[in-house]
Amino acid sequence: MRDIFTEIFGNQPLDPREAARRSACTGLRKRFYARAHVGEAGPDGFALLLDGKPVKTPARRGLTAPTPPLAQAIAEEWNAQAALIDPAGMPLTRLANAVIDAVADMPEAVAEEMTKYLGSDLLCYRAAAPEGLVASQTRAWDPVLAWARAAIGARFVLAQGVVHVAQPAEAIAAMGAKIPADAWRLGAVSTITTLTGSALLALALAEDAFDADAAWAAAHVDEDWQRSQWGSDDAEIERRAYHYGEFGAAVTVLRHAR
Repeated sequence: MRDIFTEIFGNQPLDPREAARRSACTGLRKRFYARAHVGEAGPDGFALLLDGKPVKTPARRGLTAPTPPLAQAIAEEWNAQAALIDPAGMPLTRLANAVIDAVADMPEAVAEEMTKYLGSDLLCYRAAAPEGLVASQTRAWDPVLAWARAAIGARFVLAQGVVHVAQPAEAIAAMGAKIPADAWRLGAVSTITTLTGSALLALALAEDAFDADAAWAAAHVDEDWQRSQWGSDDAEIERRAYHYGEFGAAVTVLRHAR
């Protein structure tokens, strides 16, 4: 089981999205177990078991989760596999591998990357036209910035276009203090940040200030506007669906990791 699992998921890089792309390129393996389930609590959490045997991550660490609901959600991904094991349909397992094998070893680097996003957050860069797009950005993004001001004391500066505008150090520091220290939640907000281009949206979700559907819609205001004007192709629809699966896995971690 050990060699097969490593072959399926490979060595996981820090970015769970890159991990997914690498996994998707490998040949699919036959399902080699009858049932996935959750073991008893151990020093590292609740272990994923395949027919009673513990599973290892690609870095040879135990595939565990900090809470029973999260461990069960991972087990359900494995039970949902059919004759072949498809890593592309297992975003929560991929994220778990990335958290255990990478994020837990370098939380400071992950948090630093999120802080960089706060300095050039998607929500701070607005279109000058057309009017419909401007209005859509205002409706979706202003409530997040208002929450940051009122709840966190972080006042971010808006700009038009793509020319970089420096954000107040005080705002970045105040919001940066909300970046989770726990590796699981940190991995989740990092994933949401890279998927959406907005650390503000990720931290608003982590603080339960906005729901997942609203955050996902806010992250795609520009894309949805373009689609409404020009339509979309199958590749774009497939890409967005794939990323939505990764987003959903990260939201699951935020909901169940504590």
